[in-house]
Amino acid sequence: MSRMFGTDGVRGVANVELTPELAFKLGFAAATYFGREIKQPKILIGRDTRRSGVMLECALVAGICSAGGNAHSLGTICTPAVSYLTPLSGAQAGAVISASHNPFEDNGIKFFSASGHKLPDAVEDEIEMLVRTPIDYSKAPSGSSVGKLFYEYNMAAKYVEHIINTASTNLRGLKVVLDCSNGANSEMAPVILRSLGADVTVIFDRPDGDNINNGCGSTHLEALQKKVVEVGANLGVANDGDADRCLAVDENGVALDGDQIMLICALELQKQHKLHDNTLVTTVMSNIGLHKALAEHGCRSVKTAVGDRYVLEEMLKNNYSIGGEQSGHIIFREYANTGDGILTAVQLMCAMINNNKPLSELANLMVKYPQVLVNVRVKDKTGWEDNQAIKDIIEQYSQELGNDGQILVRASGTEPLIRIMAEGPDQTRLDYIANEIANVVRKELV
Repeated sequence: MSRMFGTDGVRGVANVELTPELAFKLGFAAATYFGREIKQPKILIGRDTRRSGVMLECALVAGICSAGGNAHSLGTICTPAVSYLTPLSGAQAGAVISASHNPFEDNGIKFFSASGHKLPDAVEDEIEMLVRTPIDYSKAPSGSSVGKLFYEYNMAAKYVEHIINTASTNLRGLKVVLDCSNGANSEMAPVILRSLGADVTVIFDRPDGDNINNGCGSTHLEALQKKVVEVGANLGVANDGDADRCLAVDENGVALDGDQIMLICALELQKQHKLHDNTLVTTVMSNIGLHKALAEHGCRSVKTAVGDRYVLEEMLKNNYSIGGEQSGHIIFREYANTGDGILTAVQLMCAMINNNKPLSELANLMVKYPQVLVNVRVKDKTGWEDNQAIKDIIEQYSQELGNDGQILVRASGTEPLIRIMAEGPDQTRLDYIANEIANVVRKELV
């Protein structure tokens, strides 16, 4: 039986895989788990703008209340706001109904602990076990023990105030194009940037339930790039559907990924003597150019597995200040417990103001090495690490690339795929290497 929780909660096509019945069971299980030490646990609920969000929220609320918990609905709100507001409000947990950057047909449910952190695997496994256990209604709460639903839409203002207060300077003089992805940040993000003095042009801020992430947001930067050049902006920033990630576009319409943004922000923290141990936490997918640029400035990096939850675990373990992923999930530990797209945008713009440099110049602090990605569909993705032929060819080309490149081979977390990434200075050679490794994988596993 496959694990119900993926790298970012439970996801699937809404009303097909992620059904109201499953949402009810997840709510019942979460309230049961978080209610072990308190009679009526308080659980915050936020959602993005998908058509299916209200349907799933109703089912999730019913499950929470049926188990004796109190559900506090925040309405449409971004994922990092739920993470921030959960400990601030004294809740035992937070829940977000969102499928992040996925198409609108998909949806998901993920939970935060009382501290605002994503749940560790062990806790998710306990909740999954409760979901799979039939509910004994003869022992379920009744009468005054049944939970209540509270509407807490005004709590979003506390998050807005928090993000504004993180800015080290005002943003007057900056002209920015903001792509809200027709998602959860469509109302809050423009308010935050304008409150800090930025001249903001907003695009994709008219969610209709179906248009979230549709040709916009952090996974589709083309419209943002065009708009930045068209209006003569200093930069553009794009969030995804639940606004936990941010990518940027410089004044020339050139895109910056999470690696470049992390470098700029890490070096700004270093100047402020806030970069603990001069260390940036990245995943194994980060470009080698990032690691070389950090070294040139007297900094170092620590690599984790793919997933912002693993980045945060490493940050908490050693009290590191900043970490994130190439995809734009960036965590500023002083201010947040998860990736935060609008917080990242604010910190990036503050770095531009404080350095008095255009974004293109700051982006050039890092030389991006070419990366080649090849996916191989296989019959069985388990146990590939023990295949000697695959190990041998990876070792052969890893030695060839040496310190000027890397090879990363891993199984997909959601599909029967082996993903092969080769990185180095020569694009043509990388194409050859990646395909040679892919050929061996096909021979051994297909």
